[in-house]
Amino acid sequence: MSESKAMILGCSGPELTPEEVSFFAAERPWGFIVFARNVADASQLTELTAAMRDAVGRPDAPVFVDQEGGRVQRLRPPLAPNYPPASNLGVLYASDRASGLRVAWLLSRLHAFDLRRYGISADCLPVLDVPVPGAHDVIGERAYGNDPETVLAMGQAAADGLSDGGVIAVMKHMPGHGRALADSHLDLPRVDAPLEALRAHDFTPFAGLERIHAAMTAHVVYEAIDPDHPATTSPKVISEIIRGELGFDGLLMTDDVSMKALSGDFGSRTNAILAAGCDLVLHCNGVMEEMRAVAGRAPVLSKKSLERAEKALQVCTNDDGADEAALREEFAAFFAAA
Repeated sequence: MSESKAMILGCSGPELTPEEVSFFAAERPWGFIVFARNVADASQLTELTAAMRDAVGRPDAPVFVDQEGGRVQRLRPPLAPNYPPASNLGVLYASDRASGLRVAWLLSRLHAFDLRRYGISADCLPVLDVPVPGAHDVIGERAYGNDPETVLAMGQAAADGLSDGGVIAVMKHMPGHGRALADSHLDLPRVDAPLEALRAHDFTPFAGLERIHAAMTAHVVYEAIDPDHPATTSPKVISEIIRGELGFDGLLMTDDVSMKALSGDFGSRTNAILAAGCDLVLHCNGVMEEMRAVAGRAPVLSKKSLERAEKALQVCTNDDGADEAALREEFAAFFAAA
């Protein structure tokens, strides 16, 4: 089996082009990610994820997706139901803690059923960002609540639901995007809150969930820690905060490197990310020229990063034997009652 490079890549459309097949075979990304542009119907999506794995010669190559519920949901009917956003689940938690935790687990367990049948093995969920008043709405209803305790408890239940169904959970956006005043897809957010405020609010859910096997960084500058670099390219944020203070020793991937929050060409972005201590570079848009630049700088996945990647993949062997129809009925009943 050939070695994999420290990158996760997307593709341009609903099937791999001959150029993409050749490129993936030669450059060997560790994993892939799919978006709505890659989804046409059930058989097509199943064939696409199989073709991705065939291209790199690894049946266990992970395929990621952003499948949260609400406005961030790449698979829609008829491939998967339209699900409520995290904030709706948080309302249930506020009125009855046990019901909230159960429905967070249920939604993620249903995601696992939805994703696995199409060959998708990792979900960029739970969102552990804790919004503050006046923050940009890029998180908004994607958050379980506005207090760290709610987000921590609901995030753990959501991660457990994915893991129980054999899907890798990826918590995001570490160490916290909830205070950002800009959308990092378009601009570089800067957070000027003092470190103690970040510790008490933004970091808390991530500190409580260090046992999740994978996480995604935030393209956010925390001026109290490193005023010059967003977390994704900051050795100080990654080593001192994410790995040190928050105790996360799992697989650390970036948010999408094609987002406008990052500066420089794609080769220099890749260098900065890996030098800062991230394990994997995530590139999503399928633009071949950009992917070639990332691949040109991405090393073979090795040592501690390889160990973390292999540990995360072990989740994909989980199967709790749950009854899908019964869980769908139970989930629907919560919202019928509400």
